[in-house]
Amino acid sequence: MGVFERDLDLLLARLKDGVNETMKEKLNALRDALIQLRQENVVKINHTVMELVCAKHLILKGYDVYVERLADGGLTCDLYGVKGYGTLVIEVETGFVPPEHALDPMTYCKARIASKIARYSNYADKFGLGTPVHYVMQIPPALAKAPRDRSKKELKEVKKLCDLYYTDPPVSYTEIRNARLHVIYVIDVDGLTIRETDPPTYMDKALPWRYLSEGETPTLSL
Repeated sequence: MGVFERDLDLLLARLKDGVNETMKEKLNALRDALIQLRQENVVKINHTVMELVCAKHLILKGYDVYVERLADGGLTCDLYGVKGYGTLVIEVETGFVPPEHALDPMTYCKARIASKIARYSNYADKFGLGTPVHYVMQIPPALAKAPRDRSKKELKEVKKLCDLYYTDPPVSYTEIRNARLHVIYVIDVDGLTIRETDPPTYMDKALPWRYLSEGETPTLSL
C-alpha cells in the first residue's frame, strides 16, 4: 500500500465512525474513484483529504456527490453534487502557490479565485469554494456580490486581474458578469468539521487581517 492509500484509509476510518452502511458505501465509492485518479496522477493527498471531508458534509445534507467530474466546456470540478433537480459545484482551494509566482503570491491567488468563480459557477445551480482553516482566500469583493450589484468598473478590474494569468482561453467578460458565489465551506481536516458560511460573512471575518498592526496575530472565527 502506498502513502496516498494509507493516508486516505486513515482518514476514511475516522469519517466512517458512527455512520450508517449507506454512508460508508458512498464514502468507499469516493475512495475508489480517488485512488484511480491518483494512479493517473490527477490528484494529490492534501487536496484529496479536503475533498473527502467536504464530500461527507454534502452527503449528510442529501447530495449525491462525485469527485473530479468533467463539466461542460472541458472543465473538471472538484466536487459535483446533485440533490433532486438541483446541482452544486465545489472547488477546493489549498492555497498552494507555484514557485514561478513566489514574487506575486497574493495577486496570483486572487486571480486564481476570481477565475474559479467566473468559470465554474456557470455549470451548476449553486457554486461554492472549500478552503482550509489556515488559508485566507483572496476573494475579489465584486464577486461576493450578486451580479446585478456589480459596477462596470468592478467587472473591468476583475477582467484585468484574470488576464494577468489566464489567456488560453481567457476568462470572458460575460463569465465574470454572470458569476455567482453562493457558499464557502471552511474545512478543518484535523477535527473533521465544516463551517458553512456566506461570502460576505467570510470576507468580513477573514480579510480584516490585512489591517492589523505589526506584530498582531490574525485569527479566523466563523
